Amino acid sequence: MLKVALAYVLASLLVFWLLGGLLIWLGAPDWANEFLLLVLAIGFPVALIFAWAYEITPSGLKKSLDVDQTQSIVFKTGQKLNAAVLVLAVLGVLALVGEQLLPTFEFPKIIEPILPAPVYEKPDKEGVPAEIRAHTLKNGLRIIVWPDHDIPNVVMYNYVRAGGRNEYPGITGLSHFFEHMMFNGTEKRAQGEFDETMEAAGGANNAYTSEDLTVYQDWFPRTALETIFELEGDRLKNLAIEPSVVETERGIVYSERRSNYDNDNFGRLYLEMNATAFIAHPYQFPVIGWASDIENWTQEDLESYFKTYYAPNNLTMVFTGDVKPEEVFNLARKYFGPIPAQEAPQAIRTVEPEQLGERRLLIEVDAPTPLMHVAFHAGNATDPRTLPMNVLLNILVGGSSSRLHQVLVEQEQLALAIGGFQMEGFDPGLVYFYLTLPPDADIAVVENRLLEELNRVATDGVTEAELAKARNIMIADYWRGLSTINGKAATLGGAEVFFGDYQEAFALPGKLDEVSAEQIQAVAEDIFNRKRMTLGVLRSPAGEDAQ
Repeated sequence: MLKVALAYVLASLLVFWLLGGLLIWLGAPDWANEFLLLVLAIGFPVALIFAWAYEITPSGLKKSLDVDQTQSIVFKTGQKLNAAVLVLAVLGVLALVGEQLLPTFEFPKIIEPILPAPVYEKPDKEGVPAEIRAHTLKNGLRIIVWPDHDIPNVVMYNYVRAGGRNEYPGITGLSHFFEHMMFNGTEKRAQGEFDETMEAAGGANNAYTSEDLTVYQDWFPRTALETIFELEGDRLKNLAIEPSVVETERGIVYSERRSNYDNDNFGRLYLEMNATAFIAHPYQFPVIGWASDIENWTQEDLESYFKTYYAPNNLTMVFTGDVKPEEVFNLARKYFGPIPAQEAPQAIRTVEPEQLGERRLLIEVDAPTPLMHVAFHAGNATDPRTLPMNVLLNILVGGSSSRLHQVLVEQEQLALAIGGFQMEGFDPGLVYFYLTLPPDADIAVVENRLLEELNRVATDGVTEAELAKARNIMIADYWRGLSTINGKAATLGGAEVFFGDYQEAFALPGKLDEVSAEQIQAVAEDIFNRKRMTLGVLRSPAGEDAQ
Protein backbone atom coordinates (compact mmCIF):
# COMPACT_ATOMS: atom_id res chain seq x y z
CA MET A 1 0.00 0.00 0.00
CA LEU A 2 2.91 2.38 0.77
CA LYS A 3 4.42 1.52 -2.59
CA VAL A 4 1.15 2.42 -4.29
CA ALA A 5 0.99 5.75 -2.42
CA LEU A 6 4.60 6.61 -3.33
CA ALA A 7 4.13 5.59 -6.95
CA TYR A 8 0.94 7.62 -7.23
CA VAL A 9 2.55 10.76 -5.77
CA LEU A 10 5.52 10.53 -8.13
CA ALA A 11 3.27 9.84 -11.10
CA SER A 12 1.01 12.78 -10.14
CA LEU A 13 3.99 15.13 -9.98
CA LEU A 14 5.05 14.06 -13.45
CA VAL A 15 1.53 14.35 -14.86
CA PHE A 16 0.99 17.81 -13.34
CA TRP A 17 4.37 19.03 -14.58
CA LEU A 18 3.72 17.85 -18.12
CA LEU A 19 0.02 18.71 -18.42
CA GLY A 20 0.36 21.93 -16.40
CA GLY A 21 3.04 23.19 -18.75
CA LEU A 22 0.93 22.18 -21.74
CA LEU A 23 -2.11 24.04 -20.39
CA ILE A 24 -0.07 27.22 -19.88
CA TRP A 25 1.37 26.92 -23.38
CA LEU A 26 -2.12 26.50 -24.82
CA GLY A 27 -3.40 29.50 -22.86
CA ALA A 28 -5.97 27.41 -21.00
CA PRO A 29 -8.12 29.16 -18.36
CA ASP A 30 -6.89 29.16 -14.78
CA TRP A 31 -9.57 26.69 -13.63
CA ALA A 32 -7.98 24.01 -15.85
CA ASN A 33 -5.02 23.70 -13.48
CA GLU A 34 -7.34 23.49 -10.49
CA PHE A 35 -9.42 20.85 -12.24
CA LEU A 36 -6.30 18.78 -12.93
CA LEU A 37 -5.35 19.02 -9.26
CA LEU A 38 -8.83 17.93 -8.20
CA VAL A 39 -8.75 14.87 -10.46
CA LEU A 40 -5.34 13.87 -9.10
CA ALA A 41 -6.51 14.49 -5.54
CA ILE A 42 -9.61 12.28 -6.01
CA GLY A 43 -7.53 9.61 -7.66
CA PHE A 44 -5.19 9.32 -4.67
CA PRO A 45 -7.72 7.90 -2.16
CA VAL A 46 -9.19 5.76 -4.95
CA ALA A 47 -5.78 4.19 -5.50
CA LEU A 48 -5.30 3.67 -1.76
CA ILE A 49 -8.77 2.09 -1.39
CA PHE A 50 -7.98 -0.22 -4.28
CA ALA A 51 -4.61 -1.20 -2.72
CA TRP A 52 -6.13 -1.63 0.77
CA ALA A 53 -8.86 -3.86 -0.58
CA TYR A 54 -6.37 -6.26 -2.13
CA GLU A 55 -3.44 -6.06 0.26
CA ILE A 56 -5.03 -5.64 3.70
CA THR A 57 -8.56 -7.02 3.93
CA PRO A 58 -8.95 -10.82 4.43
CA SER A 59 -11.53 -11.05 1.65
CA GLY A 60 -9.26 -9.17 -0.68
CA LEU A 61 -6.27 -11.35 0.09
CA LYS A 62 -8.35 -14.53 -0.30
CA LYS A 63 -9.87 -13.41 -3.60
CA SER A 64 -6.48 -12.31 -4.88
CA LEU A 65 -5.34 -15.95 -4.34
CA ASP A 66 -8.45 -17.98 -5.08
CA VAL A 67 -10.39 -16.01 -7.67
CA ASP A 68 -9.59 -14.62 -11.08
CA GLN A 69 -9.16 -10.90 -10.37
CA THR A 70 -11.22 -9.96 -13.35
CA GLN A 71 -14.17 -11.60 -11.57
CA SER A 72 -13.43 -10.06 -8.16
CA ILE A 73 -16.15 -7.91 -6.67
CA VAL A 74 -13.52 -5.72 -5.04
CA PHE A 75 -11.68 -5.38 -8.32
CA LYS A 76 -14.92 -4.47 -10.07
CA THR A 77 -15.51 -1.85 -7.37
CA GLY A 78 -12.05 -0.45 -8.01
CA GLN A 79 -12.79 -0.38 -11.72
CA LYS A 80 -15.94 1.63 -11.05
CA LEU A 81 -14.07 4.10 -8.88
CA ASN A 82 -11.34 4.52 -11.46
CA ALA A 83 -13.98 4.87 -14.17
CA ALA A 84 -15.64 7.66 -12.20
CA VAL A 85 -12.35 9.55 -12.02
CA LEU A 86 -11.80 8.96 -15.72
CA VAL A 87 -15.29 10.29 -16.55
CA LEU A 88 -14.55 13.40 -14.48
CA ALA A 89 -11.31 13.92 -16.37
CA VAL A 90 -13.05 13.49 -19.72
CA LEU A 91 -15.69 16.06 -18.75
CA GLY A 92 -12.91 18.51 -17.87
CA VAL A 93 -11.24 17.99 -21.23
CA LEU A 94 -14.54 18.50 -23.02
CA ALA A 95 -15.15 21.72 -21.08
CA LEU A 96 -11.65 22.92 -21.90
CA VAL A 97 -12.02 22.17 -25.60
CA GLY A 98 -15.59 23.28 -26.03
CA GLU A 99 -15.29 26.34 -23.72
CA GLN A 100 -19.04 26.06 -23.23
CA LEU A 101 -19.82 23.03 -21.05
CA LEU A 102 -18.32 24.60 -17.95
CA PRO A 103 -17.81 28.28 -18.80
CA THR A 104 -17.77 29.46 -15.17
CA PHE A 105 -16.62 26.24 -13.54
CA GLU A 106 -14.61 26.80 -10.37
CA PHE A 107 -13.22 24.38 -7.83
CA PRO A 108 -12.27 25.06 -4.25
CA LYS A 109 -8.55 25.34 -3.68
CA ILE A 110 -8.08 22.02 -1.91
CA ILE A 111 -4.30 22.05 -2.08
CA GLU A 112 -1.72 24.57 -3.20
CA PRO A 113 -0.48 24.04 -6.75
CA ILE A 114 2.67 21.99 -6.98
CA LEU A 115 3.97 24.39 -9.63
CA PRO A 116 3.38 28.03 -8.58
CA ALA A 117 0.71 29.75 -10.64
CA PRO A 118 1.58 33.15 -12.17
CA VAL A 119 1.44 35.90 -9.59
CA TYR A 120 -0.52 38.90 -10.81
CA GLU A 121 0.28 42.21 -9.20
CA LYS A 122 -2.48 43.82 -7.17
CA PRO A 123 -2.77 47.49 -6.25
CA ASP A 124 -1.15 48.36 -2.94
CA LYS A 125 -1.87 52.09 -2.71
CA GLU A 126 -4.88 53.84 -1.28
CA GLY A 127 -7.50 55.00 -3.74
CA VAL A 128 -6.54 52.60 -6.53
CA PRO A 129 -9.39 50.36 -7.81
CA ALA A 130 -8.87 46.91 -6.34
CA GLU A 131 -9.84 45.08 -9.54
CA ILE A 132 -6.81 46.29 -11.53
CA ARG A 133 -4.12 43.69 -12.18
CA ALA A 134 -0.65 43.92 -13.73
CA HIS A 135 1.75 41.28 -14.97
CA THR A 136 5.09 41.14 -16.77
CA LEU A 137 5.70 38.24 -19.14
CA LYS A 138 9.01 36.40 -19.13
CA ASN A 139 10.06 38.29 -22.26
CA GLY A 140 9.58 41.62 -20.47
CA LEU A 141 6.21 42.66 -21.95
CA ARG A 142 4.34 44.68 -19.32
CA ILE A 143 0.53 44.31 -19.25
CA ILE A 144 -2.04 46.16 -17.13
CA VAL A 145 -5.75 45.25 -17.03
CA TRP A 146 -8.60 47.33 -15.62
CA PRO A 147 -11.90 45.42 -15.91
CA ASP A 148 -15.02 47.49 -16.57
CA HIS A 149 -18.12 45.47 -17.47
CA ASP A 150 -20.55 48.33 -18.08
CA ILE A 151 -20.58 47.70 -21.83
CA PRO A 152 -19.26 44.69 -23.83
CA ASN A 153 -16.38 46.66 -25.38
CA VAL A 154 -12.62 46.64 -24.84
CA VAL A 155 -9.78 49.13 -25.42
CA MET A 156 -6.13 48.23 -25.92
CA TYR A 157 -3.25 50.73 -25.84
CA ASN A 158 0.23 49.54 -26.80
CA TYR A 159 2.96 51.95 -25.69
CA VAL A 160 6.20 51.56 -27.64
CA ARG A 161 9.10 53.45 -26.09
CA ALA A 162 10.24 54.84 -29.40
CA GLY A 163 9.86 58.48 -30.38
CA GLY A 164 11.81 61.39 -31.76
CA ARG A 165 14.22 61.31 -28.80
CA ASN A 166 15.42 57.84 -29.86
CA GLU A 167 16.62 59.06 -33.25
CA TYR A 168 19.75 60.78 -34.54
CA PRO A 169 20.76 62.55 -37.76
CA GLY A 170 20.31 60.12 -40.62
CA ILE A 171 17.34 58.23 -39.18
CA THR A 172 15.09 61.03 -37.90
CA GLY A 173 11.43 60.22 -38.48
CA LEU A 174 11.79 56.43 -38.21
CA SER A 175 9.49 56.17 -35.17
CA HIS A 176 6.71 57.92 -37.06
CA PHE A 177 7.46 55.87 -40.19
CA PHE A 178 6.87 52.61 -38.31
CA GLU A 179 3.54 53.97 -37.13
CA HIS A 180 2.63 53.68 -40.82
CA MET A 181 4.44 50.40 -41.50
CA MET A 182 2.68 48.55 -38.67
CA PHE A 183 -0.54 48.61 -40.73
CA ASN A 184 1.07 47.38 -43.95
CA GLY A 185 1.15 43.61 -43.83
CA THR A 186 3.10 40.77 -42.26
CA GLU A 187 4.61 37.51 -43.42
CA LYS A 188 1.16 35.96 -42.91
CA ARG A 189 -1.16 38.81 -43.88
CA ALA A 190 -1.33 40.91 -47.02
CA GLN A 191 -1.22 44.69 -47.02
CA GLY A 192 -4.54 46.00 -45.72
CA GLU A 193 -5.61 42.69 -44.20
CA PHE A 194 -4.92 43.91 -40.64
CA ASP A 195 -7.58 46.62 -40.92
CA GLU A 196 -9.98 44.42 -42.87
CA THR A 197 -9.87 41.66 -40.25
CA MET A 198 -10.27 44.06 -37.35
CA GLU A 199 -13.13 45.95 -38.94
CA ALA A 200 -14.90 42.71 -39.85
CA ALA A 201 -14.79 41.81 -36.15
CA GLY A 202 -16.30 45.19 -35.23
CA GLY A 203 -13.06 46.89 -34.23
CA ALA A 204 -11.25 50.10 -35.11
CA ASN A 205 -7.72 51.38 -34.58
CA ASN A 206 -5.44 54.37 -34.64
CA ALA A 207 -1.90 55.36 -33.66
CA TYR A 208 0.23 58.41 -32.94
CA THR A 209 3.90 59.26 -32.47
CA SER A 210 5.41 61.84 -30.13
CA GLU A 211 8.88 62.90 -29.03
CA ASP A 212 8.86 60.04 -26.49
CA LEU A 213 6.49 57.28 -27.65
CA THR A 214 4.62 55.56 -30.43
CA VAL A 215 1.18 54.50 -29.20
CA TYR A 216 -1.18 52.04 -30.92
CA GLN A 217 -4.87 51.99 -30.01
CA ASP A 218 -7.51 49.33 -30.67
CA TRP A 219 -11.23 49.64 -29.85
CA PHE A 220 -13.29 46.47 -30.29
CA PRO A 221 -16.19 44.36 -28.96
CA ARG A 222 -15.42 41.73 -26.38
CA THR A 223 -16.19 38.99 -28.91
CA ALA A 224 -13.12 40.05 -30.92
CA LEU A 225 -10.67 39.75 -28.01
CA GLU A 226 -8.67 36.79 -29.30
CA THR A 227 -8.76 38.13 -32.84
CA ILE A 228 -7.09 41.33 -31.64
CA PHE A 229 -4.43 39.37 -29.79
CA GLU A 230 -3.71 37.33 -32.89
CA LEU A 231 -3.47 40.45 -35.07
CA GLU A 232 -1.25 42.33 -32.66
CA GLY A 233 1.00 39.34 -32.00
CA ASP A 234 1.39 38.74 -35.72
CA ARG A 235 2.52 42.25 -36.59
CA LEU A 236 4.91 42.41 -33.63
CA LYS A 237 6.49 39.09 -34.57
CA ASN A 238 6.18 38.98 -38.36
CA LEU A 239 6.06 42.55 -39.69
CA ALA A 240 7.00 42.55 -43.37
CA ILE A 241 9.45 45.34 -44.20
CA GLU A 242 9.13 44.89 -47.95
CA PRO A 243 11.17 47.35 -50.08
CA SER A 244 8.21 48.09 -52.37
CA VAL A 245 5.96 48.90 -49.39
CA VAL A 246 8.73 50.95 -47.80
CA GLU A 247 9.00 53.13 -50.89
CA THR A 248 5.24 53.65 -51.01
CA GLU A 249 5.08 54.68 -47.35
CA ARG A 250 8.20 56.82 -47.74
CA GLY A 251 6.31 58.84 -50.32
CA ILE A 252 3.22 59.09 -48.08
CA VAL A 253 5.29 60.31 -45.10
CA TYR A 254 7.14 62.81 -47.27
CA SER A 255 3.79 64.13 -48.52
CA GLU A 256 2.58 64.39 -44.90
CA ARG A 257 5.64 66.43 -44.00
CA ARG A 258 5.05 68.84 -46.90
CA SER A 259 1.38 69.23 -46.00
CA ASN A 260 1.71 69.62 -42.21
CA TYR A 261 5.02 71.46 -41.93
CA ASP A 262 6.64 72.72 -45.13
CA ASN A 263 3.37 74.22 -46.38
CA ASP A 264 1.84 75.02 -42.99
CA ASN A 265 3.02 78.14 -41.21
CA PHE A 266 2.32 76.90 -37.68
CA GLY A 267 4.08 73.59 -38.32
CA ARG A 268 7.04 75.28 -40.01
CA LEU A 269 7.59 77.65 -37.08
CA TYR A 270 7.12 74.87 -34.53
CA LEU A 271 9.86 72.74 -36.13
CA GLU A 272 12.27 75.67 -36.24
CA MET A 273 11.50 76.58 -32.62
CA ASN A 274 12.43 73.14 -31.35
CA ALA A 275 15.56 73.05 -33.49
CA THR A 276 16.57 76.38 -31.95
CA ALA A 277 15.55 75.81 -28.32
CA PHE A 278 17.44 72.49 -28.14
CA ILE A 279 21.03 72.44 -29.32
CA ALA A 280 22.14 69.06 -27.94
CA HIS A 281 19.18 66.91 -26.90
CA PRO A 282 17.32 64.90 -29.58
CA TYR A 283 14.09 66.76 -28.77
CA GLN A 284 15.47 69.16 -31.39
CA PHE A 285 14.60 66.69 -34.17
CA PRO A 286 11.14 66.82 -35.78
CA VAL A 287 9.05 63.73 -35.08
CA ILE A 288 8.10 63.66 -38.77
CA GLY A 289 11.82 63.59 -39.64
CA TRP A 290 14.10 65.85 -41.67
CA ALA A 291 13.34 65.70 -45.38
CA SER A 292 16.78 64.36 -46.36
CA ASP A 293 16.50 61.57 -43.79
CA ILE A 294 13.06 60.51 -45.03
CA GLU A 295 14.53 60.23 -48.53
CA ASN A 296 17.52 58.13 -47.45
CA TRP A 297 16.52 55.60 -44.75
CA THR A 298 18.08 52.24 -45.64
CA GLN A 299 16.65 48.75 -45.32
CA GLU A 300 19.24 48.05 -42.62
CA ASP A 301 18.13 51.17 -40.70
CA LEU A 302 14.52 49.97 -40.75
CA GLU A 303 15.18 46.35 -39.74
CA SER A 304 17.56 47.32 -36.93
CA TYR A 305 15.19 49.95 -35.53
CA PHE A 306 12.21 47.62 -35.53
CA LYS A 307 14.13 44.76 -33.90
CA THR A 308 15.38 47.03 -31.13
CA TYR A 309 12.38 49.17 -30.30
CA TYR A 310 9.48 46.81 -31.01
CA ALA A 311 10.86 44.07 -28.77
CA PRO A 312 8.41 42.98 -26.03
CA ASN A 313 10.70 44.26 -23.29
CA ASN A 314 10.26 47.77 -24.72
CA LEU A 315 6.45 47.68 -24.72
CA THR A 316 3.67 48.34 -22.22
CA MET A 317 0.10 47.25 -23.00
CA VAL A 318 -3.04 48.39 -21.24
CA PHE A 319 -6.45 46.69 -21.56
CA THR A 320 -9.63 48.21 -20.17
CA GLY A 321 -13.24 47.16 -20.57
CA ASP A 322 -15.22 43.95 -20.52
CA VAL A 323 -12.37 41.52 -19.81
CA LYS A 324 -11.01 39.45 -16.96
CA PRO A 325 -7.34 39.87 -16.09
CA GLU A 326 -6.70 36.12 -16.22
CA GLU A 327 -7.97 35.76 -19.78
CA VAL A 328 -5.92 38.74 -20.96
CA PHE A 329 -2.74 37.38 -19.37
CA ASN A 330 -3.37 33.90 -20.77
CA LEU A 331 -3.92 35.26 -24.27
CA ALA A 332 -0.84 37.42 -23.89
CA ARG A 333 1.27 34.38 -23.01
CA LYS A 334 -0.16 32.55 -26.01
CA TYR A 335 0.30 35.25 -28.66
CA PHE A 336 3.06 37.50 -27.25
CA GLY A 337 4.99 35.08 -25.04
CA PRO A 338 6.88 33.37 -27.92
CA ILE A 339 8.29 36.72 -29.15
CA PRO A 340 11.87 36.91 -27.87
CA ALA A 341 13.18 39.81 -25.83
CA GLN A 342 16.02 41.88 -27.23
CA GLU A 343 18.86 43.84 -25.73
CA ALA A 344 17.48 47.01 -24.17
CA PRO A 345 17.71 50.11 -26.36
CA GLN A 346 20.62 52.41 -25.70
CA ALA A 347 19.79 54.97 -23.03
CA ILE A 348 19.55 58.63 -24.02
CA ARG A 349 22.54 60.11 -22.21
CA THR A 350 22.60 63.59 -23.75
CA VAL A 351 21.53 66.33 -21.34
CA GLU A 352 20.57 69.69 -22.79
CA PRO A 353 23.02 72.29 -21.45
CA GLU A 354 21.61 75.28 -19.62
CA GLN A 355 20.55 78.09 -21.93
CA LEU A 356 22.36 81.27 -20.95
CA GLY A 357 20.70 83.83 -23.19
CA GLU A 358 17.70 84.59 -25.38
CA ARG A 359 17.45 82.89 -28.76
CA ARG A 360 15.43 84.42 -31.55
CA LEU A 361 14.45 83.39 -35.05
CA LEU A 362 12.55 85.06 -37.86
CA ILE A 363 10.89 83.27 -40.78
CA GLU A 364 9.63 85.37 -43.67
CA VAL A 365 7.12 83.64 -45.90
CA ASP A 366 3.67 84.41 -47.21
CA ALA A 367 1.66 84.77 -44.00
CA PRO A 368 -1.77 86.48 -43.97
CA THR A 369 -1.57 86.49 -40.16
CA PRO A 370 1.79 86.66 -38.34
CA LEU A 371 2.65 84.02 -35.75
CA MET A 372 4.64 84.35 -32.55
CA HIS A 373 5.88 81.36 -30.55
CA VAL A 374 7.62 81.70 -27.17
CA ALA A 375 9.23 78.79 -25.30
CA PHE A 376 10.97 78.44 -21.93
CA HIS A 377 13.02 75.47 -20.76
CA ALA A 378 11.22 73.49 -18.04
CA GLY A 379 11.17 70.01 -16.46
CA ASN A 380 10.14 66.47 -17.41
CA ALA A 381 7.01 64.54 -16.44
CA THR A 382 8.28 63.70 -12.94
CA ASP A 383 9.74 67.12 -12.14
CA PRO A 384 8.03 68.60 -9.03
CA ARG A 385 7.56 71.88 -10.94
CA THR A 386 5.50 70.24 -13.69
CA LEU A 387 2.13 69.99 -11.93
CA PRO A 388 2.17 73.56 -10.55
CA MET A 389 3.10 74.77 -14.06
CA ASN A 390 0.15 72.85 -15.51
CA VAL A 391 -2.14 74.60 -13.04
CA LEU A 392 -0.61 77.93 -14.02
CA LEU A 393 -1.08 77.22 -17.73
CA ASN A 394 -4.74 76.58 -17.04
CA ILE A 395 -4.94 79.98 -15.40
CA LEU A 396 -3.04 81.70 -18.20
CA VAL A 397 -4.38 80.07 -21.39
CA GLY A 398 -7.10 77.64 -20.32
CA GLY A 399 -10.09 78.88 -22.30
CA SER A 400 -11.71 82.19 -23.12
CA SER A 401 -11.80 83.33 -19.47
CA SER A 402 -8.08 82.79 -18.93
CA ARG A 403 -5.74 85.64 -18.07
CA LEU A 404 -3.79 85.95 -21.31
CA HIS A 405 -6.84 85.48 -23.52
CA GLN A 406 -8.70 88.20 -21.67
CA VAL A 407 -5.79 90.66 -21.74
CA LEU A 408 -4.26 90.07 -25.19
CA VAL A 409 -7.32 88.97 -27.20
CA GLU A 410 -10.40 90.49 -25.58
CA GLN A 411 -9.25 93.68 -23.91
CA GLU A 412 -6.22 94.96 -25.81
CA GLN A 413 -6.88 93.03 -29.06
CA LEU A 414 -3.18 92.50 -29.70
CA ALA A 415 -3.73 88.86 -30.71
CA LEU A 416 -6.40 86.89 -32.47
CA ALA A 417 -5.74 83.75 -30.42
CA ILE A 418 -3.35 82.44 -27.80
CA GLY A 419 -2.66 78.97 -26.45
CA GLY A 420 0.02 77.02 -24.68
CA PHE A 421 1.16 73.65 -23.40
CA GLN A 422 3.93 71.97 -21.47
CA MET A 423 6.03 69.09 -22.78
CA GLU A 424 5.78 66.27 -20.24
CA GLY A 425 8.21 63.66 -21.46
CA PHE A 426 11.04 61.47 -20.25
CA ASP A 427 13.49 64.38 -20.40
CA PRO A 428 13.25 68.10 -19.60
CA GLY A 429 11.17 69.91 -22.20
CA LEU A 430 9.56 73.28 -22.82
CA VAL A 431 6.69 75.46 -21.69
CA TYR A 432 5.36 76.70 -25.02
CA PHE A 433 3.09 79.65 -25.93
CA TYR A 434 1.74 80.30 -29.43
CA LEU A 435 -0.06 83.40 -30.66
CA THR A 436 -1.86 84.26 -33.90
CA LEU A 437 -1.62 87.99 -34.54
CA PRO A 438 -3.64 90.45 -36.63
CA PRO A 439 -2.19 91.27 -40.08
CA ASP A 440 -1.11 94.76 -38.96
CA ALA A 441 0.17 93.67 -35.54
CA ASP A 442 3.05 95.49 -33.87
CA ILE A 443 5.05 92.39 -33.00
CA ALA A 444 7.33 94.19 -30.55
CA VAL A 445 4.35 95.47 -28.57
CA VAL A 446 2.81 91.97 -28.43
CA GLU A 447 6.07 90.49 -27.19
CA ASN A 448 6.44 93.12 -24.46
CA ARG A 449 2.88 92.69 -23.23
CA LEU A 450 3.17 88.90 -23.14
CA LEU A 451 6.40 89.02 -21.17
CA GLU A 452 4.95 91.65 -18.82
CA GLU A 453 2.03 89.34 -17.99
CA LEU A 454 4.34 86.38 -17.39
CA ASN A 455 6.55 88.53 -15.18
CA ARG A 456 3.44 89.69 -13.27
CA VAL A 457 2.75 86.09 -12.26
CA ALA A 458 6.36 85.70 -11.10
CA THR A 459 6.19 88.85 -8.97
CA ASP A 460 2.56 88.99 -7.83
CA GLY A 461 1.42 85.37 -8.11
CA VAL A 462 -2.16 84.23 -8.73
CA THR A 463 -5.32 84.71 -6.71
CA GLU A 464 -6.97 82.02 -4.63
CA ALA A 465 -10.03 82.30 -6.88
CA GLU A 466 -7.91 81.62 -9.97
CA LEU A 467 -6.27 78.66 -8.26
CA ALA A 468 -9.61 77.20 -7.17
CA LYS A 469 -11.04 77.59 -10.66
CA ALA A 470 -8.03 75.87 -12.26
CA ARG A 471 -8.23 73.02 -9.76
CA ASN A 472 -11.94 72.54 -10.45
CA ILE A 473 -11.40 72.43 -14.20
CA MET A 474 -8.50 69.97 -13.98
CA ILE A 475 -10.32 67.70 -11.53
CA ALA A 476 -13.44 67.69 -13.71
CA ASP A 477 -11.32 66.85 -16.79
CA TYR A 478 -9.60 64.06 -14.83
CA TRP A 479 -12.83 62.36 -13.75
CA ARG A 480 -14.41 62.89 -17.16
CA GLY A 481 -11.49 61.03 -18.68
CA LEU A 482 -11.84 58.10 -16.28
CA SER A 483 -15.53 57.78 -17.09
CA THR A 484 -14.73 55.98 -20.37
CA ILE A 485 -12.71 52.84 -20.99
CA ASN A 486 -10.62 54.77 -23.50
CA GLY A 487 -9.81 57.39 -20.88
CA LYS A 488 -8.98 54.69 -18.36
CA ALA A 489 -6.48 53.08 -20.74
CA ALA A 490 -4.81 56.38 -21.61
CA THR A 491 -4.54 57.43 -17.96
CA LEU A 492 -3.11 54.13 -16.73
CA GLY A 493 -0.67 53.89 -19.61
CA GLY A 494 0.64 57.41 -19.21
CA ALA A 495 1.27 56.90 -15.50
CA GLU A 496 2.98 53.54 -16.02
CA VAL A 497 5.24 54.73 -18.83
CA PHE A 498 6.27 58.14 -17.50
CA PHE A 499 6.10 57.58 -13.72
CA GLY A 500 6.95 53.87 -13.62
CA ASP A 501 3.75 52.96 -11.75
CA TYR A 502 0.18 52.99 -13.06
CA GLN A 503 -1.04 53.68 -9.51
CA GLU A 504 0.32 57.21 -9.79
CA ALA A 505 -2.64 57.90 -12.09
CA PHE A 506 -4.90 57.99 -9.04
CA ALA A 507 -2.73 60.39 -7.06
CA LEU A 508 -3.58 63.46 -9.15
CA PRO A 509 -6.60 64.71 -7.13
CA GLY A 510 -4.59 64.68 -3.92
CA LYS A 511 -1.59 66.32 -5.54
CA LEU A 512 -3.76 69.06 -7.04
CA ASP A 513 -5.12 69.86 -3.59
CA GLU A 514 -1.55 70.37 -2.39
CA VAL A 515 -0.60 72.90 -5.09
CA SER A 516 -0.46 76.35 -3.50
CA ALA A 517 -0.39 79.87 -4.89
CA GLU A 518 3.09 80.24 -3.41
CA GLN A 519 4.33 77.19 -5.35
CA ILE A 520 2.90 78.55 -8.58
CA GLN A 521 4.58 81.91 -8.09
CA ALA A 522 7.93 80.24 -7.35
CA VAL A 523 7.67 78.04 -10.44
CA ALA A 524 6.77 81.03 -12.63
CA GLU A 525 9.75 82.97 -11.30
CA ASP A 526 12.04 80.01 -11.99
CA ILE A 527 10.83 79.07 -15.48
CA PHE A 528 9.79 82.40 -17.04
CA ASN A 529 13.42 83.50 -17.22
CA ARG A 530 14.29 85.44 -20.37
CA LYS A 531 17.77 83.93 -20.40
CA ARG A 532 16.14 80.55 -21.06
CA MET A 533 13.64 81.86 -23.61
CA THR A 534 13.40 81.13 -27.33
CA LEU A 535 11.18 83.45 -29.36
CA GLY A 536 10.19 82.85 -32.96
CA VAL A 537 8.21 85.01 -35.39
CA LEU A 538 6.78 84.04 -38.76
CA ARG A 539 5.52 86.87 -40.95
CA SER A 540 5.32 88.09 -44.50
CA PRO A 541 8.35 90.03 -45.79
CA ALA A 542 6.13 93.10 -46.08
CA GLY A 543 5.68 93.06 -42.30
CA GLU A 544 9.35 93.62 -41.63
CA ASP A 545 8.80 97.23 -40.75
CA ALA A 546 6.47 96.18 -37.93
CA GLN A 547 9.28 94.39 -36.11
